[in-house]
Amino acid sequence: MSSSTYQSVFAPGLFDRQVVIVTGGGSGIGRCTAHELARLGAQVVLVGRKPEKLQAVADEITTDGGRVSWHACDIRSEDAVALLVQQVLAEQGRIDGLVNNAGGQFMAPLESISAKGWEAVLHTNLTGGFLMARECYRQWMAPNGGSIVNIVADMWGSMPGMGHSGAARAGMVSFTETAALEWACSGVRVNAVAPGYIASSGMDNYPPAAAHMLRAMPQTVPLGRFGNEAEVSASIVFLLSPAASFISGSTLRVDGARPQVRLGWPMRVPDAATQQRAAVRPYAGFHRAQVPRVFASAPETALKDSA
Repeated sequence: MSSSTYQSVFAPGLFDRQVVIVTGGGSGIGRCTAHELARLGAQVVLVGRKPEKLQAVADEITTDGGRVSWHACDIRSEDAVALLVQQVLAEQGRIDGLVNNAGGQFMAPLESISAKGWEAVLHTNLTGGFLMARECYRQWMAPNGGSIVNIVADMWGSMPGMGHSGAARAGMVSFTETAALEWACSGVRVNAVAPGYIASSGMDNYPPAAAHMLRAMPQTVPLGRFGNEAEVSASIVFLLSPAASFISGSTLRVDGARPQVRLGWPMRVPDAATQQRAAVRPYAGFHRAQVPRVFASAPETALKDSA
């Protein structure tokens, strides 16, 4: 699918007059989600640590006709997050949605992870998301309602080589469930989206030695391919939308059934023709999608139609 605009499956104007914060909005899934929300009429507020990346995405969205602003912020800082939400409210007057997408990790076996490394990943993937959600709730959503979507990861059945990230993401799932219960009385819904193996720019942050493993990953997915950013974004947008008005405390997995793989059950990956059937064909709605550099010269990795 190619177009000069985002090809969302959702109705134009779905988020008119709404303000949605997207953390980690300078790249990957956050960038894609920001584009889709802007295409659907939202005033998008990008949040991240690198101003140059946020400005680049803001320029893209503006060029495409969307409304966007951005704030550089380290979401691990309690004071910085409180100030950020104050600033967004001063500029926009409301916060209808929060996409807690910011995160990051590094590959390492548990025995080699220092306390500092462990804490850095937990602070980014768990504490930062908690602070963003808490401040949006305290400063706006408690009296006004809203929707929060936390981005976690496919950590079911363990995350070998990324135990710090798995622990943080599991914590965020629990936080999602607790916040959904505690904040329901205010008309606030809290859900999570758990992406599986998604071909996004985040894969370019892994060391070159991981390239072979990354290229082999689609063969461990029952649907036989990577997912793409637009497929994750569509799930996020759905949970933010009125169509999910009775969904709260849930985690929506976008993973091609990867956690269901079991030793002893034959792995049968669909061939190329089967992958093009309507029910499982890759949804390539993001008109500015980019293939991760690690796959640029590896067409055999099932990326041909998924990026």
